[in-house]
Amino acid sequence: MLRSLRIVYLGTPQFAVPTLEALLSSRHTVCGVITQPDRARGRGQHVTFAPVKALAIERGLPVLQPERLRAPDVEDALRAWGPDLGVVAAYGKIIPEALLQIPPLGMINVHASLLPRLRGAAPVHRAVIAGDAETGVTIMRVVKALDAGAMFAKVRRTIDQNDTSDAVERDLAALGAALLVSVVDQIADGTAHEEPQNEAVSTYAARLTKEEGLIDWSLPANAIHNLVRGLYPWPHAYTYLGGHRLILLTTSLSDSGPDAEPGTILAVTASGFEVATGRGRVVVNEVQPEGRRQMGARDYVAGHRVRPGARFSSRPDGQAGRDGVS
Repeated sequence: MLRSLRIVYLGTPQFAVPTLEALLSSRHTVCGVITQPDRARGRGQHVTFAPVKALAIERGLPVLQPERLRAPDVEDALRAWGPDLGVVAAYGKIIPEALLQIPPLGMINVHASLLPRLRGAAPVHRAVIAGDAETGVTIMRVVKALDAGAMFAKVRRTIDQNDTSDAVERDLAALGAALLVSVVDQIADGTAHEEPQNEAVSTYAARLTKEEGLIDWSLPANAIHNLVRGLYPWPHAYTYLGGHRLILLTTSLSDSGPDAEPGTILAVTASGFEVATGRGRVVVNEVQPEGRRQMGARDYVAGHRVRPGARFSSRPDGQAGRDGVS
C-alpha cells in the first residue's frame, strides 16, 4: 500500500496555487496552510485574501497567518497539525530552524530557477532581465541558508525573446506543481535522491525595486527590451517624455541602426514608435502615462502628438524630453 504523507503547506501568491492544488489532488493530505497576513492590494488598496489563502478557505483547510514565524503559537499550531513533511512555495519569509525540524521528513521548496543559479526573491524576473534563454524549477530541501539545500529534481523551460516575466512564472508554477508531487511521492516511497548544490557557481536574484525600472537609453536595445519584459507586470520599466513619467509595458526589437542620440524617437507609426538606444532600436508598443490607463502606442501618439526627434529623458525635468512633444 502506498504511503500517504501529512503535509503542511507554506505559500502566499498565485505562483503557489498550482502546487497546493496538485497536492490536494494527490494521495497525500494537506493538514494545514501557513500564509502571509492579509494585505491591502491593488489601486484601491483594499484588504483582500492572497491567492493561497483564498484556495485554502475554499477547500476547508486550517489556515495560519502569523506576522512572525518565530512566535510561540506558530510552533504550537504546527506541532498540533502533526505533519510528516513541509512544502514551501513562494511563502515570502525565511523559515526558522525550529519550524524546519518539526516535520520528521523536513521541508522542501518549489524554487523558480535552475539552482544553484538565481537563489533569492526574484529568480524569474532576473532571468528575463538577464536575457537568459532558459530557466526552470528546482525542488530542493529547505535549510537555514537561503535556497542552498540539496536538490531533488529539476524541470526546464525555454524563454522566448518576447516572453514577459508573468508568462514565464505562470508556466513554471504549473511545471513545478507536477514536479513537486512526484518528489513527494518519491519521499513517501523512500526512493528520493538528493544532490548537493555547487556553491562555486551560485548566483543571487535580489528583490525587485521600483527604482531599477528607470531606463538607461545608452544601453543596447536588447538589454532595454529585456528590462521592460522582465519588470512586467511589476514594478515596470519607465522613462520621461516632455517632463512626464511614461511606463513602457511592451516593446519589441528593430533591425535598424541607432541613427541618433540614445533615447531619440526616430519614427512614429500606427503600431508604435522606434527609439534609438546605445546599439540598435527599441519599438515601443504599449505604454501607460502617469495616472492613466494603459494604452497602445497608436492611442498615446494620437493624444500627445509625439513627433520624431522627441527624446526620452532619465529625469522628469530633462530638457531632452521636451523637444518634439506638443
